[in-house]
Amino acid sequence: MQTTYTMDPQNQNTSLQRLQNVEKRIVRVLELASSVMDEWASPSGPRKELVNNHCSEFMQLIKDIQVTLREEIKSACEYRPFEKCDYVPRISNEICCKKLDHVIAQLDEMKHTIEGYHTTA
Repeated sequence: MQTTYTMDPQNQNTSLQRLQNVEKRIVRVLELASSVMDEWASPSGPRKELVNNHCSEFMQLIKDIQVTLREEIKSACEYRPFEKCDYVPRISNEICCKKLDHVIAQLDEMKHTIEGYHTTA
């Protein structure tokens, strides 16, 4: 059974909590990786059981992180608070205005070049 998450205020809190848990899992993954590296660097050699346990936990945490992030990304894509936002058209208009300013500047340069040509000829 797949749970669908919406971004209402109640679920935003749980979404934030899920992402905070992911952050904690990432920290734990780094700790495990560090412990395994320490084991491998040990002068007496690595303890096989400890390395195996850490590697198993590492892999499980990576899978959990991946699943949670995939669910969070999917729920974020379903939530579109900016559907009526005018950002894209506004930016497009600003870009068009800049392009027109550039064209006008180029035309002015051409006008001055032509005027300069006529005065010297």
